[in-house]
Amino acid sequence: MPSSIRLSGLTRHHKIAIAGVTALGTAAIAFSAVPSSAETTHTTAAVAPTTTQVKDAQVKNVQIKDVKASITDQLAGQSLKTGYIDAKQQAAAALAKQKAAVKAAAKAAAVKKAAAQHRAAAAHKAAAAHKAAAAHKAKAAHHSKKSVSRSAERPAVKQASTKSYANNLDGWINESLDIMHAKGIPGSYHGLYKNIMRESSGNPRAINDWDINAINGIPSKGLLQVIQPTFNTYHVSGTSNDIYDPVANITAAANYAAHRYGTIDNVNSAY
Repeated sequence: MPSSIRLSGLTRHHKIAIAGVTALGTAAIAFSAVPSSAETTHTTAAVAPTTTQVKDAQVKNVQIKDVKASITDQLAGQSLKTGYIDAKQQAAAALAKQKAAVKAAAKAAAVKKAAAQHRAAAAHKAAAAHKAAAAHKAKAAHHSKKSVSRSAERPAVKQASTKSYANNLDGWINESLDIMHAKGIPGSYHGLYKNIMRESSGNPRAINDWDINAINGIPSKGLLQVIQPTFNTYHVSGTSNDIYDPVANITAAANYAAHRYGTIDNVNSAY
C-alpha cells in the first residue's frame, strides 16, 4: 500500500478492513506467480478457492462498503452542519436588522412626540403670556380710569368742603358766577347786580302781576324776573328746579341772556 495514504482519521474497524483488502490483493498476486510447471501438472483440474477464503473476501468487501458509507455519512453530516450554521447566522442577521428597524422607529416616534410636546408647551406659554398681558393692561386701564375719576371728583369735593357762600344777594351772585364759569356761561358780577336791582331790587320772592306776561297767566318771578317757560328752557343742571331759588333764578336768566344777547352784561332794560 502506498505510504502517502494516512490512516490516522479512520477507526479501528476501518483500519482492519483496509488491511484485509491489502492481504487479499497480496494473495492474488502470489497465486498468479506460481511456476508454469505447476500449470502443466494440473491442467486437467481447476484450483478453486477454499470456503474460508471466500468468506474472508466477503467479510472484507462488507467492511470496505462500511468504510465508504461511514465516510459518506461524515461528509453529509458536515454539510448539514455547515448549512445549519449558515441558516442560524442568516436568522440572527435578520433578527438584528428587525431589532434595529424597531429601535429606529421607536426613536423617531419619541422625537416626534417630544417635538409635539415642545410645540404645545410653547403655545401654552404664549397663551399664558398673552392672557397675563391682557390682564395687566385691563388692570392698568382700570386703575387709570379710577384715578381719573378720583381726580375729577376731588376738586368738586374740595370746592364743596372749602368754599361757602353767604345767604344774601352777594353770596347768591358769587355762587351763580362760579356755576356760570364752570358751565361756560359769560357774565360779570356788575352785569348781574345792575339787572337784579332794576328787576326786583334784590327780592328773590318778587313777582310781576300786571304786565303782559301776567295778563297771559305767566308772570315774571324771582331776582331777574324770569317767566316759567324761560326758566324751564334755560335751567342749568346742578341748580334747584325752584324758580324762586336765588342761585337757580340768576343762573337760568344769565344763560338765557347769553343765548339772546351774548351776555347778561349787554342787558340794560327789560329783556
